[in-house]
Amino acid sequence: MKIEKGQPGYIRARKQKLLLMTVLEFAVVIALLVLGIMQTGTRLNLLTVVAIVGCLPACKMLVGLITILPYRTIDPEIVDEIEDKASLLTTAYDMVLTSREKIMPVTAVVIAGNTVFGYAPDKKTDPEEAAKHIKNILEENRMSKITVKIVNDYTPFLARVEGLNNIAQVEKEDRRKRERKIRRIILNISM
Repeated sequence: MKIEKGQPGYIRARKQKLLLMTVLEFAVVIALLVLGIMQTGTRLNLLTVVAIVGCLPACKMLVGLITILPYRTIDPEIVDEIEDKASLLTTAYDMVLTSREKIMPVTAVVIAGNTVFGYAPDKKTDPEEAAKHIKNILEENRMSKITVKIVNDYTPFLARVEGLNNIAQVEKEDRRKRERKIRRIILNISM
């Protein structure tokens, strides 16, 4: 089963895919270089040129791998706990949000109507800056009047998630379409 962006385990799956693709692409480059040298006896041949040009996509994969390498995927126990507390809410996991200035890992986000609430335990992530960035992106995509809050502590996050789920249970109005749109916009700014 393919793990898509926003699902638990995405960062681990992305690392594995990028590693495999990087190794394969560099193997093709090396094979072309060796084949060209073996056939002509010199490195001045057309296959060497093709191998050099083939380094561009291989290096692009390597850069992607190096970029995502420091980040960890969410613990499955935490996912189970969040899913238990947020049964009526839209969720997203394993995100590494990117802005022009910073890269901010966010472990989990729950969306309830006009509220986006996130958990970012990484010290690299400034909660206020991440919330401001998400809010700006949502406003640029014509999603106004949305409250965005990111916290570093797990206990307050889980308590707020449970509260949002209780509110959603009482309201019983269908907001899934809007919540999925908000989720899609947030995932678009994630690696």
